[in-house]
Amino acid sequence: MNPESRPNILLIMTDQHRPDHTGFGGNTVVQTPHLDALAARSLRFNRAFVANPICMPNRSSIFTSRMPSLHGTRYNGIALDWRVETFPRLLKNAGYHTAHLGKCHLQNMNIMKSAAKRQTDQMLPGDAISHAYYPQGWDDYENLARHARERVEMPDDYYGFAEVDLVVAHSDSCGGHYYQWLLDKGEDPATFQGARGALPYDSPSHMTRRTATPAELYPTHYITETASEFLRQRAKQKSQPFMAVVSYPDPHHPFTPPGKYFDMYSPADYVMPATYHDKHVNGAPHYQRAISEGLSGLRRGVNMFAPTEVELREMAAKEYGMISMIDDSIGAIVNQLAISGLSDNTIIVFTSDHGDMFGDHGVMLKGAMHYEGCTRVPLLMSGPGIMPGDCESLISSLDIGPTLLQQAGVQPFHGMQGIDATALLDNPAASIRDEIFIEEDQLNDILHVGVPLRMRTLITPEARFTLYQDYDGSELFDLKNDPQEMENLSGKTVLRTEMMERLARAMMDTDDVSPKPTAFA
Repeated sequence: MNPESRPNILLIMTDQHRPDHTGFGGNTVVQTPHLDALAARSLRFNRAFVANPICMPNRSSIFTSRMPSLHGTRYNGIALDWRVETFPRLLKNAGYHTAHLGKCHLQNMNIMKSAAKRQTDQMLPGDAISHAYYPQGWDDYENLARHARERVEMPDDYYGFAEVDLVVAHSDSCGGHYYQWLLDKGEDPATFQGARGALPYDSPSHMTRRTATPAELYPTHYITETASEFLRQRAKQKSQPFMAVVSYPDPHHPFTPPGKYFDMYSPADYVMPATYHDKHVNGAPHYQRAISEGLSGLRRGVNMFAPTEVELREMAAKEYGMISMIDDSIGAIVNQLAISGLSDNTIIVFTSDHGDMFGDHGVMLKGAMHYEGCTRVPLLMSGPGIMPGDCESLISSLDIGPTLLQQAGVQPFHGMQGIDATALLDNPAASIRDEIFIEEDQLNDILHVGVPLRMRTLITPEARFTLYQDYDGSELFDLKNDPQEMENLSGKTVLRTEMMERLARAMMDTDDVSPKPTAFA
Protein backbone atom coordinates (compact mmCIF):
# COMPACT_ATOMS: atom_id res chain seq x y z
CA MET A 1 0.00 0.00 0.00
CA ASN A 2 1.27 3.46 -0.92
CA PRO A 3 2.33 5.20 2.34
CA GLU A 4 0.55 8.36 1.21
CA SER A 5 -2.77 6.52 0.89
CA ARG A 6 -2.69 4.63 4.20
CA PRO A 7 -5.66 5.62 6.35
CA ASN A 8 -5.40 7.16 9.78
CA ILE A 9 -7.14 5.18 12.52
CA LEU A 10 -9.06 6.71 15.42
CA LEU A 11 -10.36 4.16 17.95
CA ILE A 12 -12.74 5.77 20.47
CA MET A 13 -13.59 3.69 23.53
CA THR A 14 -15.90 4.06 26.49
CA ASP A 15 -15.93 1.98 29.68
CA GLN A 16 -18.77 -0.32 30.74
CA HIS A 17 -21.17 1.00 28.11
CA ARG A 18 -24.14 -0.95 26.79
CA PRO A 19 -25.04 -0.47 23.10
CA ASP A 20 -28.69 0.23 23.99
CA HIS A 21 -27.61 3.17 26.15
CA THR A 22 -27.21 5.24 22.99
CA GLY A 23 -29.69 6.79 20.63
CA PHE A 24 -28.45 4.75 17.66
CA GLY A 25 -28.84 1.65 19.85
CA GLY A 26 -32.56 2.29 20.24
CA ASN A 27 -32.66 4.29 23.48
CA THR A 28 -35.29 7.04 23.31
CA VAL A 29 -34.24 8.85 26.51
CA VAL A 30 -30.47 9.34 26.50
CA GLN A 31 -29.35 12.05 24.07
CA THR A 32 -26.38 11.08 21.91
CA PRO A 33 -26.75 13.18 18.74
CA HIS A 34 -23.04 13.11 17.85
CA LEU A 35 -22.74 9.35 18.23
CA ASP A 36 -25.98 8.97 16.30
CA ALA A 37 -24.54 11.09 13.47
CA LEU A 38 -21.39 8.97 13.49
CA ALA A 39 -23.51 5.80 13.45
CA ALA A 40 -25.50 7.09 10.49
CA ARG A 41 -22.36 7.10 8.36
CA SER A 42 -20.89 3.92 9.87
CA LEU A 43 -21.29 0.21 9.47
CA ARG A 44 -23.14 -0.70 12.67
CA PHE A 45 -22.24 -4.11 14.07
CA ASN A 46 -25.35 -5.01 16.05
CA ARG A 47 -24.07 -8.41 17.22
CA ALA A 48 -20.65 -7.44 18.59
CA PHE A 49 -19.49 -9.33 21.69
CA VAL A 50 -16.52 -9.29 24.03
CA ALA A 51 -13.88 -11.97 24.55
CA ASN A 52 -14.26 -11.34 28.29
CA PRO A 53 -16.79 -9.02 30.00
CA ILE A 54 -14.25 -7.48 32.43
CA CYS A 55 -12.06 -4.37 31.92
CA MET A 56 -8.43 -5.50 31.89
CA PRO A 57 -8.94 -8.87 30.19
CA ASN A 58 -10.98 -7.51 27.30
CA ARG A 59 -8.86 -4.41 26.78
CA SER A 60 -5.86 -6.71 26.58
CA SER A 61 -7.76 -8.93 24.14
CA ILE A 62 -8.63 -5.96 21.93
CA PHE A 63 -4.99 -4.95 21.54
CA THR A 64 -3.47 -8.45 21.31
CA SER A 65 -6.37 -10.12 19.48
CA ARG A 66 -5.87 -13.09 21.80
CA MET A 67 -8.05 -14.68 24.47
CA PRO A 68 -7.29 -13.89 28.13
CA SER A 69 -6.17 -17.46 28.80
CA LEU A 70 -3.42 -16.87 26.23
CA HIS A 71 -2.27 -13.28 26.84
CA GLY A 72 -2.39 -13.95 30.59
CA THR A 73 -4.55 -11.09 31.86
CA ARG A 74 -7.29 -13.49 32.93
CA TYR A 75 -8.88 -11.08 35.39
CA ASN A 76 -8.43 -7.58 36.76
CA GLY A 77 -5.22 -7.49 38.75
CA ILE A 78 -2.79 -9.06 36.26
CA ALA A 79 -0.74 -6.56 34.25
CA LEU A 80 -0.53 -7.45 30.57
CA ASP A 81 2.71 -9.33 29.92
CA TRP A 82 5.48 -6.97 28.81
CA ARG A 83 6.51 -9.39 26.03
CA VAL A 84 3.20 -9.59 24.17
CA GLU A 85 2.74 -8.48 20.59
CA THR A 86 -0.05 -6.01 19.81
CA PHE A 87 -1.65 -4.67 16.68
CA PRO A 88 -0.66 -1.06 17.59
CA ARG A 89 2.99 -2.19 17.60
CA LEU A 90 2.60 -3.74 14.15
CA LEU A 91 1.24 -0.41 12.94
CA LYS A 92 4.04 1.46 14.71
CA ASN A 93 6.65 -0.76 13.08
CA ALA A 94 4.98 -0.15 9.71
CA GLY A 95 5.45 3.61 10.06
CA TYR A 96 2.34 4.73 11.92
CA HIS A 97 2.52 7.19 14.79
CA THR A 98 0.66 5.39 17.59
CA ALA A 99 -0.92 7.05 20.62
CA HIS A 100 -3.10 6.12 23.58
CA LEU A 101 -4.98 8.99 25.24
CA GLY A 102 -7.13 8.37 28.32
CA LYS A 103 -7.92 5.19 30.21
CA CYS A 104 -5.62 2.36 29.18
CA HIS A 105 -5.92 -0.23 31.99
CA LEU A 106 -3.45 -2.72 30.58
CA GLN A 107 -1.71 -2.53 33.95
CA ASN A 108 -2.91 -2.39 37.53
CA MET A 109 -4.03 0.83 39.11
CA ASN A 110 -2.54 -0.68 42.30
CA ILE A 111 -5.66 -0.27 44.39
CA MET A 112 -5.13 -3.42 46.48
CA LYS A 113 -8.19 -4.03 48.57
CA SER A 114 -7.61 -6.00 51.77
CA ALA A 115 -9.94 -8.81 50.66
CA ALA A 116 -8.08 -9.19 47.36
CA LYS A 117 -4.77 -9.25 49.20
CA ARG A 118 -6.01 -12.00 51.50
CA GLN A 119 -6.99 -14.05 48.47
CA THR A 120 -3.68 -13.60 46.67
CA ASP A 121 -1.76 -14.37 49.87
CA GLN A 122 -3.43 -17.81 49.90
CA MET A 123 -1.88 -18.70 46.56
CA LEU A 124 1.36 -20.66 46.36
CA PRO A 125 4.56 -18.60 46.31
CA GLY A 126 6.20 -18.00 42.98
CA ASP A 127 4.62 -18.41 39.57
CA ALA A 128 4.96 -20.27 36.30
CA ILE A 129 6.31 -17.09 34.69
CA SER A 130 9.34 -15.31 36.09
CA HIS A 131 9.53 -11.54 35.70
CA ALA A 132 13.13 -11.46 36.91
CA TYR A 133 14.45 -10.41 33.50
CA TYR A 134 11.81 -7.81 32.73
CA PRO A 135 12.85 -4.14 32.90
CA GLN A 136 12.58 -2.70 36.39
CA GLY A 137 9.23 -1.00 36.96
CA TRP A 138 7.71 -2.57 33.84
CA ASP A 139 4.29 -2.98 35.52
CA ASP A 140 4.20 0.33 37.40
CA TYR A 141 3.16 2.79 34.69
CA GLU A 142 -0.53 3.05 35.65
CA ASN A 143 0.01 3.20 39.41
CA LEU A 144 -2.29 5.88 40.84
CA ALA A 145 -0.02 6.59 43.80
CA ARG A 146 3.01 7.00 41.55
CA HIS A 147 1.18 9.45 39.30
CA ALA A 148 0.20 11.48 42.36
CA ARG A 149 3.86 11.66 43.43
CA GLU A 150 5.50 12.40 40.10
CA ARG A 151 5.04 13.16 36.43
CA VAL A 152 5.45 9.64 35.07
CA GLU A 153 7.56 9.44 31.93
CA MET A 154 6.30 6.71 29.62
CA PRO A 155 8.55 4.42 27.58
CA ASP A 156 8.94 4.91 23.83
CA ASP A 157 6.95 1.73 23.28
CA TYR A 158 4.12 1.07 25.73
CA TYR A 159 2.53 -2.09 24.33
CA GLY A 160 3.03 -0.55 20.90
CA PHE A 161 2.02 3.02 21.73
CA ALA A 162 4.70 5.65 21.10
CA GLU A 163 2.73 8.48 22.73
CA VAL A 164 0.77 7.91 25.93
CA ASP A 165 -1.25 10.28 28.12
CA LEU A 166 -3.02 8.41 30.90
CA VAL A 167 -6.22 8.88 32.83
CA VAL A 168 -6.28 6.18 35.51
CA ALA A 169 -9.35 4.90 37.45
CA HIS A 170 -12.99 5.97 37.09
CA SER A 171 -15.51 8.79 37.36
CA ASP A 172 -14.45 11.81 39.43
CA SER A 173 -11.60 9.98 41.22
CA CYS A 174 -9.16 9.72 38.33
CA GLY A 175 -5.43 10.14 38.41
CA GLY A 176 -2.62 9.55 35.92
CA HIS A 177 -1.16 12.34 33.80
CA TYR A 178 -4.52 14.02 34.27
CA TYR A 179 -3.70 14.42 37.98
CA GLN A 180 -0.52 16.33 37.18
CA TRP A 181 -2.51 18.51 34.77
CA LEU A 182 -4.78 19.47 37.66
CA LEU A 183 -1.75 20.37 39.75
CA ASP A 184 -0.33 22.45 36.90
CA LYS A 185 -3.54 24.45 36.95
CA GLY A 186 -3.03 25.19 40.62
CA GLU A 187 -5.85 22.88 41.65
CA ASP A 188 -5.89 20.67 44.73
CA PRO A 189 -7.66 17.46 43.61
CA ALA A 190 -8.38 16.50 47.22
CA THR A 191 -10.83 19.39 47.50
CA PHE A 192 -13.19 18.17 44.76
CA GLN A 193 -12.43 14.54 43.87
CA GLY A 194 -14.24 11.45 45.04
CA ALA A 195 -16.73 10.89 47.83
CA ARG A 196 -14.81 13.07 50.31
CA GLY A 197 -14.96 16.09 48.04
CA ALA A 198 -18.54 15.54 46.84
CA LEU A 199 -21.30 18.11 47.24
CA PRO A 200 -24.25 17.44 49.54
CA TYR A 201 -26.77 15.19 47.84
CA ASP A 202 -29.27 12.79 49.34
CA SER A 203 -28.87 9.97 46.83
CA PRO A 204 -31.06 6.86 46.95
CA SER A 205 -28.12 4.87 45.49
CA HIS A 206 -24.63 4.17 46.84
CA MET A 207 -23.44 4.33 43.22
CA THR A 208 -24.21 8.00 42.61
CA ARG A 209 -22.87 11.23 44.06
CA ARG A 210 -22.91 14.91 43.16
CA THR A 211 -19.33 15.59 42.23
CA ALA A 212 -17.66 18.86 43.15
CA THR A 213 -15.38 18.51 40.11
CA PRO A 214 -16.24 21.29 37.61
CA ALA A 215 -17.04 20.09 34.10
CA GLU A 216 -13.96 21.87 32.73
CA LEU A 217 -11.75 19.87 35.13
CA TYR A 218 -13.53 16.53 34.76
CA PRO A 219 -11.57 13.64 33.13
CA THR A 220 -13.85 13.53 30.08
CA HIS A 221 -13.02 17.15 29.29
CA TYR A 222 -9.30 16.55 29.78
CA ILE A 223 -9.27 13.58 27.39
CA THR A 224 -11.19 15.56 24.78
CA GLU A 225 -8.77 18.48 25.00
CA THR A 226 -5.79 16.13 24.82
CA ALA A 227 -7.22 14.33 21.80
CA SER A 228 -8.09 17.59 20.03
CA GLU A 229 -4.55 18.89 20.50
CA PHE A 230 -3.20 15.57 19.25
CA LEU A 231 -5.22 15.97 16.03
CA ARG A 232 -4.03 19.56 15.60
CA GLN A 233 -0.44 18.35 15.79
CA ARG A 234 -1.02 15.42 13.44
CA ALA A 235 -2.52 17.78 10.86
CA LYS A 236 0.97 19.29 10.56
CA GLN A 237 2.46 15.86 9.78
CA LYS A 238 0.07 14.38 7.26
CA SER A 239 2.83 12.44 5.55
CA GLN A 240 2.83 10.01 8.49
CA PRO A 241 -0.43 8.21 9.26
CA PHE A 242 -1.54 7.82 12.86
CA MET A 243 -3.35 5.26 14.94
CA ALA A 244 -4.80 6.82 18.10
CA VAL A 245 -6.91 5.37 20.89
CA VAL A 246 -9.10 7.90 22.71
CA SER A 247 -10.46 6.13 25.78
CA TYR A 248 -12.96 7.53 28.27
CA PRO A 249 -13.26 6.04 31.79
CA ASP A 250 -17.00 6.89 31.85
CA PRO A 251 -19.81 5.78 32.06
CA HIS A 252 -18.33 3.19 34.45
CA HIS A 253 -19.70 3.42 37.99
CA PRO A 254 -19.82 5.29 40.32
CA PHE A 255 -22.03 7.68 38.37
CA THR A 256 -20.76 11.24 38.83
CA PRO A 257 -21.69 13.50 35.91
CA PRO A 258 -20.45 17.07 36.49
CA GLY A 259 -22.13 20.43 35.99
CA LYS A 260 -25.17 20.58 33.75
CA TYR A 261 -25.00 16.85 33.08
CA PHE A 262 -25.94 15.99 36.66
CA ASP A 263 -29.56 17.14 36.33
CA MET A 264 -29.88 16.50 32.60
CA TYR A 265 -32.14 13.46 33.07
CA SER A 266 -34.96 12.60 35.42
CA PRO A 267 -35.06 9.15 37.06
CA ALA A 268 -38.74 9.05 36.14
CA ASP A 269 -37.87 8.98 32.44
CA TYR A 270 -35.90 5.74 32.64
CA VAL A 271 -37.59 2.80 30.91
CA MET A 272 -37.39 -0.20 33.22
CA PRO A 273 -35.91 -3.37 31.64
CA ALA A 274 -38.46 -5.94 30.49
CA THR A 275 -36.54 -8.64 32.40
CA TYR A 276 -36.19 -6.72 35.66
CA HIS A 277 -38.49 -9.08 37.58
CA ASP A 278 -36.71 -12.29 36.54
CA LYS A 279 -36.73 -14.63 39.56
CA HIS A 280 -34.00 -16.93 38.15
CA VAL A 281 -36.00 -20.03 39.05
CA ASN A 282 -33.50 -22.27 37.25
CA GLY A 283 -30.66 -19.82 37.56
CA ALA A 284 -27.18 -20.19 39.04
CA PRO A 285 -26.88 -19.63 42.81
CA HIS A 286 -25.28 -16.18 42.63
CA TYR A 287 -28.34 -14.82 40.80
CA GLN A 288 -30.76 -16.42 43.21
CA ARG A 289 -28.78 -15.14 46.17
CA ALA A 290 -28.70 -11.56 44.85
CA ILE A 291 -32.43 -11.53 44.16
CA SER A 292 -33.35 -13.06 47.53
CA GLU A 293 -31.08 -10.73 49.50
CA GLY A 294 -32.45 -7.58 47.86
CA LEU A 295 -31.62 -4.52 49.98
CA SER A 296 -29.63 -6.63 52.41
CA GLY A 297 -27.23 -7.63 49.63
CA LEU A 298 -23.64 -6.40 49.47
CA ARG A 299 -23.49 -2.90 47.96
CA ARG A 300 -19.80 -2.14 47.70
CA GLY A 301 -17.16 -1.83 45.00
CA VAL A 302 -17.81 -3.92 41.90
CA ASN A 303 -20.03 -6.55 43.51
CA MET A 304 -23.17 -7.53 41.63
CA PHE A 305 -26.37 -6.66 43.47
CA ALA A 306 -30.12 -6.51 42.91
CA PRO A 307 -31.11 -2.82 42.72
CA THR A 308 -34.50 -1.54 43.76
CA GLU A 309 -36.45 0.38 41.15
CA VAL A 310 -35.62 3.66 42.91
CA GLU A 311 -31.91 2.83 42.92
CA LEU A 312 -31.93 1.75 39.29
CA ARG A 313 -33.70 4.87 38.07
CA GLU A 314 -31.28 7.11 39.97
CA MET A 315 -28.23 5.31 38.58
CA ALA A 316 -29.59 5.43 35.03
CA ALA A 317 -30.28 9.16 35.19
CA LYS A 318 -26.72 9.87 36.27
CA GLU A 319 -25.17 7.38 33.86
CA TYR A 320 -27.10 9.01 31.03
CA GLY A 321 -25.59 12.34 32.06
CA MET A 322 -22.11 10.85 31.81
CA ILE A 323 -22.95 9.42 28.38
CA SER A 324 -24.22 12.75 27.09
CA MET A 325 -21.00 14.43 28.22
CA ILE A 326 -19.02 11.78 26.33
CA ASP A 327 -21.26 12.35 23.32
CA ASP A 328 -20.55 16.09 23.33
CA SER A 329 -16.86 15.27 23.61
CA ILE A 330 -16.94 12.87 20.68
CA GLY A 331 -18.69 15.58 18.69
CA ALA A 332 -15.82 17.94 19.48
CA ILE A 333 -13.20 15.38 18.45
CA VAL A 334 -14.93 14.52 15.18
CA ASN A 335 -15.27 18.26 14.48
CA GLN A 336 -11.55 18.76 15.17
CA LEU A 337 -10.80 15.91 12.79
CA ALA A 338 -12.72 17.81 10.09
CA ILE A 339 -11.13 21.18 10.91
CA SER A 340 -7.70 19.55 10.71
CA GLY A 341 -8.45 18.20 7.24
CA LEU A 342 -8.11 14.60 8.36
CA SER A 343 -11.68 13.31 8.00
CA ASP A 344 -11.50 11.99 4.45
CA ASN A 345 -8.64 9.62 5.22
CA THR A 346 -9.47 8.49 8.75
CA ILE A 347 -11.17 5.30 9.88
CA ILE A 348 -13.19 5.91 13.04
CA VAL A 349 -14.07 2.98 15.29
CA PHE A 350 -16.30 3.34 18.34
CA THR A 351 -16.67 0.58 20.92
CA SER A 352 -16.59 -0.23 24.64
CA ASP A 353 -14.64 -2.74 26.70
CA HIS A 354 -17.82 -4.44 28.05
CA GLY A 355 -21.37 -3.71 29.18
CA ASP A 356 -23.32 -3.55 32.44
CA MET A 357 -26.42 -5.49 33.46
CA PHE A 358 -28.16 -2.27 34.49
CA GLY A 359 -31.25 -3.95 35.87
CA ASP A 360 -31.56 -6.65 33.22
CA HIS A 361 -32.69 -9.83 34.97
CA GLY A 362 -32.90 -7.82 38.18
CA VAL A 363 -29.14 -7.34 38.70
CA MET A 364 -26.52 -4.63 38.33
CA LEU A 365 -22.88 -4.17 37.22
CA LYS A 366 -20.75 -7.08 35.92
CA GLY A 367 -18.92 -10.20 37.06
CA ALA A 368 -20.09 -13.80 36.51
CA MET A 369 -22.99 -12.59 34.34
CA HIS A 370 -22.94 -13.49 30.65
CA TYR A 371 -26.28 -12.06 29.68
CA GLU A 372 -26.10 -9.70 26.71
CA GLY A 373 -26.17 -6.68 29.02
CA CYS A 374 -22.56 -7.49 29.93
CA THR A 375 -21.26 -9.30 26.85
CA ARG A 376 -22.60 -7.24 23.94
CA VAL A 377 -20.90 -3.94 23.09
CA PRO A 378 -21.43 -1.09 20.65
CA LEU A 379 -19.22 -1.27 17.57
CA LEU A 380 -19.20 1.27 14.75
CA MET A 381 -16.74 1.62 11.89
CA SER A 382 -16.68 4.43 9.37
CA GLY A 383 -14.12 5.76 6.93
CA PRO A 384 -12.93 5.62 3.34
CA GLY A 385 -14.55 2.81 1.42
CA ILE A 386 -16.80 1.70 4.30
CA MET A 387 -20.47 1.84 3.37
CA PRO A 388 -22.94 2.67 6.17
CA GLY A 389 -25.56 0.15 7.17
CA ASP A 390 -26.46 -2.54 9.68
CA CYS A 391 -24.62 -5.81 10.12
CA GLU A 392 -26.26 -8.60 12.12
CA SER A 393 -23.37 -11.06 11.78
CA LEU A 394 -21.46 -12.14 14.87
CA ILE A 395 -18.23 -10.26 15.53
CA SER A 396 -15.82 -10.25 18.48
CA SER A 397 -13.66 -7.62 20.16
CA LEU A 398 -10.81 -9.87 18.97
CA ASP A 399 -11.63 -8.94 15.37
CA ILE A 400 -10.98 -5.20 15.66
CA GLY A 401 -7.19 -5.50 15.37
CA PRO A 402 -6.99 -7.81 12.33
CA THR A 403 -9.59 -5.72 10.50
CA LEU A 404 -7.72 -2.47 11.08
CA LEU A 405 -4.42 -4.08 10.08
CA GLN A 406 -6.00 -5.16 6.80
CA GLN A 407 -7.25 -1.62 6.16
CA ALA A 408 -3.73 -0.33 6.76
CA GLY A 409 -2.11 -2.98 4.56
CA VAL A 410 -0.18 -4.51 7.47
CA GLN A 411 0.21 -8.25 7.97
CA PRO A 412 -1.06 -9.76 11.28
CA PHE A 413 1.24 -11.72 13.57
CA HIS A 414 1.17 -15.48 14.03
CA GLY A 415 -1.10 -16.33 16.97
CA MET A 416 -3.76 -13.64 16.51
CA GLN A 417 -7.14 -15.23 17.18
CA GLY A 418 -9.28 -12.46 15.79
CA ILE A 419 -10.71 -12.62 12.28
CA ASP A 420 -10.33 -9.93 9.65
CA ALA A 421 -13.88 -8.59 9.19
CA THR A 422 -13.22 -6.87 5.86
CA ALA A 423 -15.73 -9.27 4.28
CA LEU A 424 -18.43 -7.64 6.42
CA LEU A 425 -17.32 -4.17 5.35
CA ASP A 426 -17.76 -5.27 1.76
CA ASN A 427 -20.98 -7.19 2.40
CA PRO A 428 -22.77 -6.72 5.76
CA ALA A 429 -24.89 -9.80 5.05
CA ALA A 430 -21.81 -12.01 4.97
CA SER A 431 -20.60 -14.06 7.94
CA ILE A 432 -17.12 -14.45 9.43
CA ARG A 433 -18.01 -16.34 12.64
CA ASP A 434 -20.33 -19.22 13.45
CA GLU A 435 -20.04 -18.50 17.17
CA ILE A 436 -18.54 -16.23 19.83
CA PHE A 437 -16.39 -17.73 22.58
CA ILE A 438 -16.19 -15.87 25.91
CA GLU A 439 -13.99 -16.56 28.94
CA GLU A 440 -14.22 -15.24 32.48
CA ASP A 441 -12.14 -16.06 35.55
CA GLN A 442 -12.40 -14.32 38.94
CA LEU A 443 -10.43 -14.41 42.19
CA ASN A 444 -13.68 -14.79 44.14
CA ASP A 445 -15.74 -17.93 44.70
CA ILE A 446 -18.81 -16.10 43.43
CA LEU A 447 -20.96 -19.24 43.15
CA HIS A 448 -19.94 -20.52 46.62
CA VAL A 449 -18.82 -23.87 45.18
CA GLY A 450 -15.39 -23.99 46.83
CA VAL A 451 -13.23 -22.67 43.96
CA PRO A 452 -12.68 -19.26 42.36
CA LEU A 453 -15.07 -18.60 39.50
CA ARG A 454 -14.30 -19.96 36.05
CA MET A 455 -16.95 -19.82 33.33
CA ARG A 456 -16.99 -20.29 29.57
CA THR A 457 -19.71 -19.19 27.17
CA LEU A 458 -20.57 -19.95 23.57
CA ILE A 459 -22.94 -17.70 21.64
CA THR A 460 -24.35 -18.71 18.26
CA PRO A 461 -27.06 -16.98 16.23
CA GLU A 462 -29.50 -19.50 17.74
CA ALA A 463 -28.41 -20.03 21.34
CA ARG A 464 -26.24 -19.08 24.31
CA PHE A 465 -24.59 -21.75 26.48
CA THR A 466 -22.62 -21.04 29.68
CA LEU A 467 -20.69 -23.59 31.71
CA TYR A 468 -19.25 -23.03 35.21
CA GLN A 469 -16.38 -24.90 36.85
CA ASP A 470 -17.42 -27.15 39.77
CA TYR A 471 -21.11 -26.28 39.37
CA ASP A 472 -23.40 -28.91 37.89
CA GLY A 473 -25.85 -26.41 36.48
CA SER A 474 -25.45 -24.45 33.28
CA GLU A 475 -27.25 -21.78 31.27
CA LEU A 476 -28.81 -22.53 27.92
CA PHE A 477 -31.05 -20.06 26.11
CA ASP A 478 -32.81 -20.37 22.77
CA LEU A 479 -32.09 -16.91 21.34
CA LYS A 480 -34.46 -17.36 18.41
CA ASN A 481 -37.53 -17.99 20.56
CA ASP A 482 -36.31 -16.37 23.78
CA PRO A 483 -34.08 -13.39 22.86
CA GLN A 484 -34.44 -11.93 26.35
CA GLU A 485 -32.90 -15.06 27.89
CA MET A 486 -35.66 -15.74 30.37
CA GLU A 487 -36.08 -19.55 30.15
CA ASN A 488 -33.04 -21.63 31.03
CA LEU A 489 -33.20 -24.79 28.91
CA SER A 490 -30.15 -26.52 30.40
CA GLY A 491 -32.22 -29.70 30.85
CA LYS A 492 -32.88 -29.96 27.10
CA THR A 493 -30.43 -32.77 26.39
CA VAL A 494 -30.19 -32.56 22.59
CA LEU A 495 -29.50 -28.83 22.38
CA ARG A 496 -27.23 -28.93 25.44
CA THR A 497 -25.18 -31.74 23.92
CA GLU A 498 -24.84 -29.85 20.64
CA MET A 499 -23.74 -26.66 22.41
CA MET A 500 -21.35 -28.57 24.68
CA GLU A 501 -19.62 -30.04 21.65
CA ARG A 502 -19.45 -26.67 19.94
CA LEU A 503 -18.04 -25.10 23.11
CA ALA A 504 -15.36 -27.81 23.28
CA ARG A 505 -14.44 -27.18 19.65
CA ALA A 506 -14.32 -23.41 20.25
CA MET A 507 -11.95 -23.98 23.16
CA MET A 508 -9.80 -26.17 20.91
CA ASP A 509 -9.84 -23.48 18.20
CA THR A 510 -8.53 -20.94 20.70
CA ASP A 511 -5.67 -23.07 21.96
CA ASP A 512 -2.36 -21.32 21.41
CA VAL A 513 -0.52 -21.93 18.12
CA SER A 514 2.26 -19.48 18.98
CA PRO A 515 5.22 -19.40 19.06
CA LYS A 516 6.17 -21.00 15.78
CA PRO A 517 8.57 -23.94 15.91
CA THR A 518 12.10 -22.98 14.83
CA ALA A 519 13.09 -26.47 13.66
CA PHE A 520 11.92 -30.06 13.50
CA ALA A 521 13.97 -30.85 16.66
